[in-house]
Amino acid sequence: MRVLRRTVYLVALTAALSASVTGCSSSGPSGASTPGSSPQVAAASRQVSFSVSGTTTYGTLDIPAHRAGQHLAAALLLAGSGPTDRNGDDAAANLEPHTLQLIAGVLAKMGIMSLRFDKYFSGQTGGGAFASDPGSITLADYISQADAGYAFLGRQPPVDTKKLLVAGHSEGGMYALLVAGSVSPRPAGVALIEPQDERLLSLIQLQTDEQIDAAVSQGTFTAAVGRRNAAGVQQAIAAFRAGQPVNTSGLAAGVVQLIAPELLSTANARYVRSDDAVYPPSVAAKLPHGTRVLVTDGTADTNVPLSTIKPLVSALAGTSGPGLRVLAGVDHLLHGPGVAENDQVLAPSAVTALQAWAQPYAL
Repeated sequence: MRVLRRTVYLVALTAALSASVTGCSSSGPSGASTPGSSPQVAAASRQVSFSVSGTTTYGTLDIPAHRAGQHLAAALLLAGSGPTDRNGDDAAANLEPHTLQLIAGVLAKMGIMSLRFDKYFSGQTGGGAFASDPGSITLADYISQADAGYAFLGRQPPVDTKKLLVAGHSEGGMYALLVAGSVSPRPAGVALIEPQDERLLSLIQLQTDEQIDAAVSQGTFTAAVGRRNAAGVQQAIAAFRAGQPVNTSGLAAGVVQLIAPELLSTANARYVRSDDAVYPPSVAAKLPHGTRVLVTDGTADTNVPLSTIKPLVSALAGTSGPGLRVLAGVDHLLHGPGVAENDQVLAPSAVTALQAWAQPYAL
């Protein structure tokens, strides 16, 4: 069941109006070693599981080729909103860009381990302890699950616990900030990949306003109708935040469809309130001094426009690393211009940004 029904790409308004290892596969046999050197351990991708709050969480542990006894940096990878699985895919939306799997591949080539997992209500994990009452889940439950994944990763024999990293895509970027503040040891680096940079409902309002503006530009709405709908969305969000009934009378059906998952769903209400209570820049300001941080924002990302990223970046003063990398022509899925949403490829500039952030931890 989908707990937070937000798609990675916005629905076009015009269209709307009308801990155990359970398996192991290796990339090849162990390589020969030169006399006097440690034997080479082959790269492997292992299917793993760990338990948290009565739920078995399933994931993939990628281990790059390395010398026996060699300690490796390791990154926890966190997926975006909705039932996005360990690979960064959303089966309910027929979205299979493999975003997280591709990021894991970039890190593996640098000699960095990674763990990605099916969060609640996605992939093999499913609803777990929340399956019978999905409306009871909150943001804190997702963060506890991610914290458990971080602890599981840190216990793996090859891991150098001084080089633990956290990287999150989209809403997973906000998760990464929260995890960085709740785990021990603290991560050495945090990558915020096209991250949620505002309160959830502020972001929903921005996205809905963009759709309304597009409808006005296309002639679907008159300017007056557009203004009335934008004001109605603002009032609906204010009412939800105040715990009052949400009134959608006077709003176009397509606009109601856009805000319904957050404002009109009983199953989503507790989660939405808990997520909306978090202001990402305030969390970012608490990262320890010197934490190596990357923030990416593609100029074609309509979910996280450049116009909203500045408060988050400013809050990261005192951290180190590449900081903000503006990716020209790159969208929310890290695709370059002309790339279809299900094409399983990362834009070269996105790869370069990830490599720049991770370089100190490479073999």
